[in-house]
Amino acid sequence: MQLGYLPWDGTTALRERRHEIGLRDDRVELSYEQFETRVEAFAEQLAEQGFGRGAVLAIMLPNRVELLVAMFAAWRLGGAATPVNPVFTAHEAEHQLGDSGAAVVVNLGPDAPSDGRCTIHVDDMRTERRGEAVRPVALAGDDLALLIYTSGSTGHPKGVMLDHTHAEAMSRSMAEHLRLTHDDHCMLILPLFHVNAIMVSALATMRSGGQLSVIGQFSARTFFDRVEQLRPTYFSAVPTIYAVLAALPDDVRPDTSSLRFVICGAAPVSRELLERSQERYGFTIVEGYGLTEGTCASACNPVDGVRKLGTVGPALPGQRLAIGGADGEHLPPGEVGEVLISGPTVMRGYLNRPEATAETVVDGWLHTGDVGHLDADGYLTIVDRVKDMIIRGGENIYPKEIEAVLAGLDGVLEAAVVGRDDEMYGEVPVAYVSTYPGSDLTQDELLDHCRRHLTRVKVPERIEIIDALPRNPVGKIDKPTLRRALGALPA
Repeated sequence: MQLGYLPWDGTTALRERRHEIGLRDDRVELSYEQFETRVEAFAEQLAEQGFGRGAVLAIMLPNRVELLVAMFAAWRLGGAATPVNPVFTAHEAEHQLGDSGAAVVVNLGPDAPSDGRCTIHVDDMRTERRGEAVRPVALAGDDLALLIYTSGSTGHPKGVMLDHTHAEAMSRSMAEHLRLTHDDHCMLILPLFHVNAIMVSALATMRSGGQLSVIGQFSARTFFDRVEQLRPTYFSAVPTIYAVLAALPDDVRPDTSSLRFVICGAAPVSRELLERSQERYGFTIVEGYGLTEGTCASACNPVDGVRKLGTVGPALPGQRLAIGGADGEHLPPGEVGEVLISGPTVMRGYLNRPEATAETVVDGWLHTGDVGHLDADGYLTIVDRVKDMIIRGGENIYPKEIEAVLAGLDGVLEAAVVGRDDEMYGEVPVAYVSTYPGSDLTQDELLDHCRRHLTRVKVPERIEIIDALPRNPVGKIDKPTLRRALGALPA
């Protein structure tokens, strides 16, 4: 099958832009032709190590062009790639390397974890061929492309198997929905070990023949300098980044006129934060929703069309959304239940986890574990995570509802609510809040605000004001850490 994101087999837009700048990072700037040359050279080097069809390449690098070169080189040889978080400890990295069966590891050098496997230092990656170009393997849609490991908030991370059918469908769907063309320029700021950065930022842009600027690490201090320097037309970010940008001093007034839109996804976000960001910086934010198990995105508000703030938009092209009831039936608009996804982006399964796969994908529908509802126009609103639900004295409490109330108070930057064990009620809600710089909000004021806007059973037992909410490696609020912190609070 033709895969629109491959330089040697891509869309017309990609092939026509071969001689124009396609990718850059802090070290190098490459045309698509130069990028393909580097892919060919590294594929030659990998082949000399015995890497070939069906093999897995582990790439443990920070955001840089070489990460993409390595990934495409694996694909050129018919192999798959598993990007590894470059700050993982040896224990964390070795689980992924072992579970994935990685044949070769690309990393930052001898001090980086390798689990004793064949390793290539990033600085030793070949940039020029030494012989004839290795002919690309004819890839089939069901050839494994990526093994993306979930964050593993419970137990060991699981490897999500995504093949080239998934990558083709996802990158094409995003390019169509966002109306990307060769005039678009994406500033990639999310980590490339996560599927969001690969699909929404890299592959969707590349298949459109646009430019991709890979930013090494997000910095609030330099972020808008990069926007003004590079003049991107879009970027994709998590709510954390928008919260940090919203908290910048009032005298920060950057030129954002190049941005056609920006995307917010990967974690819940308050309506207030979206409104504050849009009003302050003047860019259009489209909120989306998806899971690694769905190859990243399954719903997204349109760039041009009806955007419903507070929703994550309608289903993306080629996908279907449904709300599942307690008995598995599909519920009508307005009814609350588990969010279900079907379509060509639903994962093949979890590597070596047939039982977990069977529990998650049932009759072609991906069971997300998220609670939500659809409106009459098919726009999805996420209520909460099933596993985050708090049951207080038999009453179901969704933390997101409490978090939204707290976020509606001036001075609140972010809020997270978790359940605390209670002998009488089973569980009670406890809130953690971070505030904007200069805010003098007190715990009593926050509790009074909750009492005015929530029924008694939903009012947090206590509210802790902290400097910043903890994050997991992909930028989501780390609620397991907050739950563990409950044990350290005085009674």
